[in-house]
Amino acid sequence: MSYRIEKDSMGEIQVPETALWGAQTERSRQNFNIGTEKMPLALIHALALVKKSAAKANERTGKLEPTISQAIQQAANKVIKGEVNEDFPLSLWQTGSGTQTNMNVNEVIAHLAAKNETFVHPNDHVNMSQSSNDVFPTGIHVAAVMLIEEQLFPVMKQVIQTLETLESENEKIIKIGRTHLQDATPVTFAQEISGWRSGIEHTYRMLELSLTELKQLAIGGTAVGTGLNASKEYIEAFLKSLNEETTIQFSEDPNKFHGLASKDGIVFTSGALKALAANVMKMANDIRWMASGPRSGLGEITIPANEPGSSIMPGKINPTQCEALTMIAIQVMGNDTTIGIGASQGNFELNVYMPVLAYNLIQSIELLADGLRSFDQNCLTGIKADQEKMSQYVEQSLMLVTALNPHIGYDNGAKIAKKAFEENLTLKQAALATGLVTEVDYDRWVKPEQMLGK
Repeated sequence: MSYRIEKDSMGEIQVPETALWGAQTERSRQNFNIGTEKMPLALIHALALVKKSAAKANERTGKLEPTISQAIQQAANKVIKGEVNEDFPLSLWQTGSGTQTNMNVNEVIAHLAAKNETFVHPNDHVNMSQSSNDVFPTGIHVAAVMLIEEQLFPVMKQVIQTLETLESENEKIIKIGRTHLQDATPVTFAQEISGWRSGIEHTYRMLELSLTELKQLAIGGTAVGTGLNASKEYIEAFLKSLNEETTIQFSEDPNKFHGLASKDGIVFTSGALKALAANVMKMANDIRWMASGPRSGLGEITIPANEPGSSIMPGKINPTQCEALTMIAIQVMGNDTTIGIGASQGNFELNVYMPVLAYNLIQSIELLADGLRSFDQNCLTGIKADQEKMSQYVEQSLMLVTALNPHIGYDNGAKIAKKAFEENLTLKQAALATGLVTEVDYDRWVKPEQMLGK
């Protein structure tokens, strides 16, 4: 491999000839050869968007020459579009402020500008009016908001729509309800599905609420929150530019000391993602329970047969989409724990766990978006109720005795249910055998379709 010599404040260092990065990136690449995890590309692209907006703001406030500003913007566009993704090689496990990745973006933009014969300095120009300490948390917030609004929300809406369709298709199908994994009183299959749908809707609103915090940016706080070298006019121009670029209404965190050192907005959003993970875990588990079988399980529904389920048992079909989604759910829950611990560790004017906070937050968003999309396309849309099996379970359920409570009392109802279970009788047979109910009254009082609520 051929090399070139790059210089920084620490001296000279060899950098691969074709690489767009510079000396500081190379030092980090050599000093932090840890693990396989890299900075998420969504964060890299968001940081480039920050650089583009900063260049515009610095030009508007008269600090940056228009030719240099344009060169930075054009180079940033290439990063945003993913044209140079291979030039961001740094390990996630680096400085906790993300400074080395900030410099990676600065150096790549500067080298891209140099290819167009414009001299751009990574610190003096690309990083003008900025510090890693305000840029990096700003980039995390921008990346997360854009991912949630552009990727996760559309998928959640599609899942809600699919569930609404399933509700309408199964509105009149009565099945046995279950609590504690034991028989309970009847519900419609649509009512059960509505619980899944409502769970997605609730967490959608939670995420919307959390975005009000994530849309507040630390930009302009620079090194320690005092805003040294960043004017009020610069911050206003930056936000105007960023909002024009994204069509999202980002705003200034009114307290930059909070913006740099506290990561509660990330914690809040991660909590909402964990709530979504909990709800999709419940939905996926319900579905695989109801689809269990085909002959020795509940067998109340069928799900799509997407691929062979076993390398040894021919014809076996497994609820693989449910398994993938539930694995994603527990990963998101684990990510949330890491985020909570990392956010609690800010010291004085800076939190230095930001790379791992960014990685886990972005992974949670992307996994949920991809997982729900796959689940919707490959499982939810193909769910079919086995109405005969559902009716059979309703008819043999002992918990229909609950309908007799207002007429004969709880204790007498318990006697009937116990007799039916111990003597392997139908509920009706047991009720008539006790003499507590006549056949006419039983048929009048025990009607599953009248036990469904409003």
